[in-house]
Amino acid sequence: MTKKWKSTAALMLSAIPLVFTGALISDHAMAFTMKISGNTTPLTIERIHASPALAGASPRGLKLSPDGSRVTYLASREDNQHFYDLWQMDISTAKRSMLLNADKLAGGELSDEEKARRERQRIYGQGIMEYFWADDGQALLIPAAGKLYFYTLADQKAQALNTGEGFVTDARLSPKGRYVSFVREQNIFVLELATEKLTQLTFDGKGPIKNGMAEFVAQEEMGRMTGYWWSPDESAIAFTRIDESGVELVTRNEIYADGIKLTEQRYPYAGKANVEIELGVIELASKAVQWIDLGKEKDMYLPRVKWLPDSKQLSFQWQSRDQQALDLRIINLGSKPGSDVKANTVVKERSQAWVNLNDDLHFLKQQQAFIWASERDGFKHLYLFDLSGKQIKQLTTGLWAVDELEFVDEQAGWVYFSGRKDTVVERHLYRVSLTSDKIEKLSTKAGMHSAVFADKKPIYLDYFNSLIQPPQVSLHNDTGEHLMWVEQNEINQTHPLYDVAGLWQIPDFGQLKAEDGQNLQYRLFKPTDFDASKKYPVVVRVYGGPHAQLVVNSWSEADYFTQYLLQQGFAVFQLDNRGSAHRGTKFEYVIYQNMGDAEVNDQKVGVDYLRSLPFIDGDNIAIYGHSYGGYMALMSQFKAPDYFKAAISGAPVTDWRLYDTHYTERYMGHPAKNKQGYDASSITPYVENYQSGLLMYHGMADDNVLFENSTRVYKALQDEGKLFQMIDYPGSKHSMRGEKVRNHLYKSLAAFLERELK
Repeated sequence: MTKKWKSTAALMLSAIPLVFTGALISDHAMAFTMKISGNTTPLTIERIHASPALAGASPRGLKLSPDGSRVTYLASREDNQHFYDLWQMDISTAKRSMLLNADKLAGGELSDEEKARRERQRIYGQGIMEYFWADDGQALLIPAAGKLYFYTLADQKAQALNTGEGFVTDARLSPKGRYVSFVREQNIFVLELATEKLTQLTFDGKGPIKNGMAEFVAQEEMGRMTGYWWSPDESAIAFTRIDESGVELVTRNEIYADGIKLTEQRYPYAGKANVEIELGVIELASKAVQWIDLGKEKDMYLPRVKWLPDSKQLSFQWQSRDQQALDLRIINLGSKPGSDVKANTVVKERSQAWVNLNDDLHFLKQQQAFIWASERDGFKHLYLFDLSGKQIKQLTTGLWAVDELEFVDEQAGWVYFSGRKDTVVERHLYRVSLTSDKIEKLSTKAGMHSAVFADKKPIYLDYFNSLIQPPQVSLHNDTGEHLMWVEQNEINQTHPLYDVAGLWQIPDFGQLKAEDGQNLQYRLFKPTDFDASKKYPVVVRVYGGPHAQLVVNSWSEADYFTQYLLQQGFAVFQLDNRGSAHRGTKFEYVIYQNMGDAEVNDQKVGVDYLRSLPFIDGDNIAIYGHSYGGYMALMSQFKAPDYFKAAISGAPVTDWRLYDTHYTERYMGHPAKNKQGYDASSITPYVENYQSGLLMYHGMADDNVLFENSTRVYKALQDEGKLFQMIDYPGSKHSMRGEKVRNHLYKSLAAFLERELK
């Protein structure tokens, strides 16, 4: 369920045809009056999911080659927005060309392990989905359909590598490009490119034993998609060895249109056993393994592993089962392979609720120090420590949050990061001096900026989008100066959005007060043919869970359905309740051990506000959400039936005992220690409050939020004699992918809202 997204206004006007007036009216609220120019063809549900994509040319997999000579990216085809080829842009000439047509690679079915891994990564599509540059910038590694291809720029050919029999997963190039490593049949292999010698490094992977692979909760909840890490000098590989034998073996019925597939899955339910995990380092020359002493407590997590630049020291982050303790530990591997090694704890993070994970650890090369991100002062900020754990200085501070550490330029003394320093509804790029408190803002366009830096110098690609601009990509230097467009994605008469852009609606932003006085951000979309003298039904679109934020100035495919609803005469409202991201720990920790309470209260605040507006029909308000949003839709309608006439709940968690350990226990604690909280946070105690107007849907092959979550509510409602509607999709996973599935789903949702609210 992890969620797991410059110029001045004048320059923005030159980039896309629009009419704009507006400004920041407070630190975290905006009022816009703007319109994207284009035709006024009504948007249809079929067009939302058809090709070419409405967002236009929206590259993914952006990278700068190691030698800085070119930009590479994956681009979808006009006739199939889910099929990707590899493209390049020569920086010296700004010329774009296809680097590799995916048709030249052998197609084929993915292994079940790779399918599951891609589901965890939220990677969808066909063709080329990922690639890796060699260190010299002259070749690329491309995994495709369980095979590996090595593409050399000189030959302009993709050579299939001999990886032996079986499916390959989690493949990558070694740091200096001498080897390709991968996991096959739960063991680690390396292929030396010069000699084509294939070497198996681990041998006991089978059944519940997996080497170099991330367990379910590491992938789904920690954002750790791998279980092995190369040393910078290529002499060794650190890896995890997991034993899943203690994890409950669940036999799931994955229901497809043409039959039922019985699937066995090790699913770590909240309160139940996790995998047993070990951390080892295998030396390539001798094949000897050093096992790291992780401490006496075996019921813990290993969310991060990272080598230090000298290749002699290895760091790992140790997290307690209750996630209230996080340690950064460093080990000196020495020169004696085969013996256990103990680690030194250099940083300790503690919380009475939980400690959030991040990917912002960076070891410096020119001094014995590292940059570390922490929420110890209530907001995520960057700190500089020496290798003994002594804090040298706090690099950023204030009542705002850093998003990510992006790049460190030691020579010039700058640390680049993204964050919310200016407004919580936008993401901007900044840099802070390593030696002073000076912070400079580099991005200027209002919206969401994500940076992709070169490996060795501070030039970067700015992946930018906003409510009025689908994703565009530009190249910038170290001070933020715009150098060139990679993809301007201008909304002109040839853009896929142009035909419908004239009806595109932009929301009003604002703030409301929660019951504890904290600010709640909202945005309200008015219907396309808005008439202030009329009253309109409202759809409240909600997610509401941790690590997510809906109320932002960003372009989102999820908003296409919102635009469709606006054209059907609905208003659409979104509010980020307490517990959601980027507002600091006080805002997040409110939900600790009591999910579904403060969040519902905050959504009620939003409805109270809506009912105060003269153009809102306060008796016809629906709430709609998917995943945590599906949970929120049920909780809101069942706990506050006088607020929501109708609800749409997609793939909801309905009892937190049915969800996984790492996510659930982070927020709810252990079920044995918080039985009352788990009972109060489940759906079934409130079923008797339900009146009418509920639609539930779920993918019948969902391996994340298991289908049982919905069937339990179906049965409870049926036992109570309550009438409701359900649509279940054979073969669909949690994300409900597929053009036909989504067309049917959104048509069904729109028809339901028409019946219930009009």
